[in-house]
Amino acid sequence: MRKFEIAKGYETYDVIIPKRATKQSAGYDLSSIEDVTIEPKQIKLVKTGLKAIMPTNEALFIFPRSSLAIKKGLMMSNSVGVVDADYYGNPDNDGLIMVPLMNILDENVMIKKGDRIAQGIFMKYEVTTDDEPMDAKRKGGFGSSGHQPL
Repeated sequence: MRKFEIAKGYETYDVIIPKRATKQSAGYDLSSIEDVTIEPKQIKLVKTGLKAIMPTNEALFIFPRSSLAIKKGLMMSNSVGVVDADYYGNPDNDGLIMVPLMNILDENVMIKKGDRIAQGIFMKYEVTTDDEPMDAKRKGGFGSSGHQPL
């Protein structure tokens, strides 16, 4: 199964469930659920109100919309985001998809509720290397998979 759902806590935000623009579009447009002002050289996580469920051998890759830099002066600070299948429903934030946007201008940039800010593409991948132990479980949300216990 592969689909977008509204993340817990965002049921009253008028979340836009992504659709492809045409039959042959690869990406699903992701929209902001709130007005956000991004100051010059600032990075902000812009919430979509969405989570995505997908097969375990897939990830949702988040790319900037082609017009984001040209029309808004914004870039994704991580260039490409990767939403792992086990991010869905995690205890920290239920798998909320957020897009880190950086303002490259010298003036404030406004994202309005409903603005399309990125596109998500589901892609299959080879799951593991042959010698990799697979007993680790996700313990958190955004950016948690690289954290090591102290």
